[in-house]
Amino acid sequence: MNAITHHLPDEILAAYAGGSLDYAFELVVAAHVSLCDECRAALTAHEAAGGAVLEEVGATAVSPELRSRLFAELAGPEPEAAVPTWRRRGPYPAPVVEALEGAEPRWRSLGNGARQCMLEESARGSVRLLYIPPGQAMPEHGHRGLELTLVLQGAYRDASGRFGPGDVAVEDDDEGHQPIAEPGEVCICLAAADAPLHFRGIVPRLAQRFFRI
Repeated sequence: MNAITHHLPDEILAAYAGGSLDYAFELVVAAHVSLCDECRAALTAHEAAGGAVLEEVGATAVSPELRSRLFAELAGPEPEAAVPTWRRRGPYPAPVVEALEGAEPRWRSLGNGARQCMLEESARGSVRLLYIPPGQAMPEHGHRGLELTLVLQGAYRDASGRFGPGDVAVEDDDEGHQPIAEPGEVCICLAAADAPLHFRGIVPRLAQRFFRI
């Protein structure tokens, strides 16, 4: 894998460490951190800082009933081990393999060779895999909220630069762009958003509800 040059902002890593991200963004962060030594080290620092704060708070007394239930749960069977960060299937890192439940992506055509595989969709946001053929341009669009896009395979370019494997793009309400996949390898991305995209063209806007993007 080429060197990762586009990383997660510190505030997103802090939110992930504090458990305050919705699942869609949580999945993208987990996948990026599994690939990126720099962001993994920063996340460890945030987790350590959170642990220090908890130590300062001090212990809280619990009732005998709650204490008994906790000890009973601790004495029960051990939970299944988490998927290790090194486990991959093709271009998909461990968190994506887990989201796919070990299966291959179920691609749905978006037209012109592009495809998507929806992993999760709720009122709070959505996360999907995108398959973009080499040289293919995605429709120009802006954002009504936050969008995180992690490149898993291939690469694309837009006005802000080149994004290759492991790179993550952070787009907000005021930014618009048109990703164009580079020639050569199919570009596969993991993308999460907390609001529908704002397409510039009439045809993508008409198709937006059908494709749930």
